[in-house]
Amino acid sequence: MIQNREQLAVTPTHELVMDCIEQGIKATQPRNAVKNALTLTENTLEIQDRSIDLSPYSDILILGGGKAAAQMARVLETIIGDRLTDGIVVTNDPTETDQTRVIRGSHPVPNEVGRDGAAEILSLAERAESDTLILFVLSGGGSSLLPLPTRDVSLSALRSLTQELLECGASIDEINTVRKHLSQIKGGRLAVAAAPATVVGLVLSDVTGNDLGTIASGPIVGDSSTFADAKAVLERYDIDAPAPITAHLDEGELGKTPETPTPEDPVFETVHTHILADGSTAIRRAEAVAEASAFTPLILSTQVEGEARTVGRVHAAIANEAAATGRPVEPPLLLLSGGETTVTICGDGVGGPNQEFVLDGLLATNTDEIVLGSVDTDGKDGVAAGAGALATREIIDDEEQAMAALADNDAYSYLSERDAIIKTGPTGTNVNDLRIIAIPE
Repeated sequence: MIQNREQLAVTPTHELVMDCIEQGIKATQPRNAVKNALTLTENTLEIQDRSIDLSPYSDILILGGGKAAAQMARVLETIIGDRLTDGIVVTNDPTETDQTRVIRGSHPVPNEVGRDGAAEILSLAERAESDTLILFVLSGGGSSLLPLPTRDVSLSALRSLTQELLECGASIDEINTVRKHLSQIKGGRLAVAAAPATVVGLVLSDVTGNDLGTIASGPIVGDSSTFADAKAVLERYDIDAPAPITAHLDEGELGKTPETPTPEDPVFETVHTHILADGSTAIRRAEAVAEASAFTPLILSTQVEGEARTVGRVHAAIANEAAATGRPVEPPLLLLSGGETTVTICGDGVGGPNQEFVLDGLLATNTDEIVLGSVDTDGKDGVAAGAGALATREIIDDEEQAMAALADNDAYSYLSERDAIIKTGPTGTNVNDLRIIAIPE
């Protein structure tokens, strides 16, 4: 999976960190996550702890979006077989399918192809009847890949606002609160369109804590946020949104435009959602790899959020403590964490949150023996090339230059020049960041 593994394999400890990363990602790939969760026996579809009798359904559809949507659809086709009647998914990582149409959208900034694909999905959902079963696949990136703004907001206006939200350091919850109130399908609106069909959500979660309303902006679950909440996000970050967006949010706050359906809405009585894999799935697999080595694994958290470089310093401090005192665990020790960090753009450089985590973490480590590795499990670290980075402090040959790179948000350039970028290409999944820090004996 790691294309430049030989280049990065400086020591056996580097290799162990890469083993943990590769196996963690593989555990969350659709071919594993979907196959492990679904089985079909005669007319009964088993999804985790739920049994669905397929006999009453004359139509079975696969709909959805996200980075892993096409691969999820491909696996589903092998399980459902000729019972499947139609399907459309939008993804930025297309793969060949037999019956499901795969539309290539754009992430993290939406494009016209994704919008048109989302419109086709909405149209199919609106035609569904009570004897229709919709298998709705969702994974990270679904918010951008299924844009479909309200009719009074153009895609270019939504795209401009999305870019501003991504650059200002807004959290994914805040970004999605805004998206839900500018969309025809997000915030539970797709479930409303599909009623009275039965909808089963199959999710690879990229959201810390697995809030179903946040994953892909919750197209099939109820929404407790409001137009006022969306306006508050824009005010909090001093964003001057395009006039049509401001007008739409104002009308919503005044009650002239219906709010998103709340979780208590009866429409959700026929909607059931299953999380097939998440960040903890990747971490548990990485933990198992570590347990087979001489290193003791310690999971710090699966729900880490915050500014990437701040998180990097905190992780480095824990590693320094273990190396110096044996607390909280005596080395050889492997620290694991997941979640999703963010970067507030202040400079003109190139670098993703995982690269900033590693570079700032290296600056804060006290020994050249500690190995820091961090990746975005989808294989692309923000807008930067590569999945993340892997290195020890030895690559820091000039602290001032490293600090200048961070100040300019140019961690990628600094790390790339020192052969520390992890390259995987698209992995077919997305369950947020996976961080592995090894402290040898």
